[in-house]
Amino acid sequence: MEVVRGLLCVLSVFVALVSERFVVLAAFSQSLDSDFTFTLPAGRKECFYQTMKKDASLEIEYQVLDGAGLDVDFTISSPSGQVLFSDYRKSDGVHTVETEDGDYMFCFDNTFSAVSEKLIFFELILDNMETDEDPNDWKEYVHGTDMLDMKLEDIMDTINNVKSRLGKSVQIQTVLRAFEARDRNLQESNFDRVNFWSVINLIVMMLVSALQVYLVRSLFDDKRKIRT
Repeated sequence: MEVVRGLLCVLSVFVALVSERFVVLAAFSQSLDSDFTFTLPAGRKECFYQTMKKDASLEIEYQVLDGAGLDVDFTISSPSGQVLFSDYRKSDGVHTVETEDGDYMFCFDNTFSAVSEKLIFFELILDNMETDEDPNDWKEYVHGTDMLDMKLEDIMDTINNVKSRLGKSVQIQTVLRAFEARDRNLQESNFDRVNFWSVINLIVMMLVSALQVYLVRSLFDDKRKIRT
């Protein structure tokens, strides 16, 4: 029994140390990403702002999911007001900016369309966004590392590697879902157009058939008056 109790104590200490490390390492992430889908009305322009720090990286990817033409105007402006990137009547795009301190503005412009609203998806990926935490703060949580066979640095590298790959997978899946939504909307629009013109063609064919029958019958009508 004493041996079992001893093993349980060692196991509990190990679990506690590892759990502390996972909590601390969760704060090491310096890559943030978010996505947003919104409706841009016809004749409107919508702008968004993102606060960035110096020597960081801002990547934005956008797609027009629905709307006539599947196109939109897009611009990115620096905190000083300088236009960094500008897209004209495009359905999608990807841009990366090495940032400085300040608020970056990116705008979607649908003023060229008078009747059609657009459904727009975009994703922001922020890299090298430093936090106020000291990277060496984790050391104060480490106690009795001689009891462990693995190094904390190895755990940290492994977890960061896994987290980075999982984040990339989530990003790719989000983009694929956006492509799927755009293709589905395009197919539904084409389906409605095919049905509409099929009905028009059917009506025209019926009218032409009726006209042909009338003309053929009129050829055999004897309109001469018979005198008795």
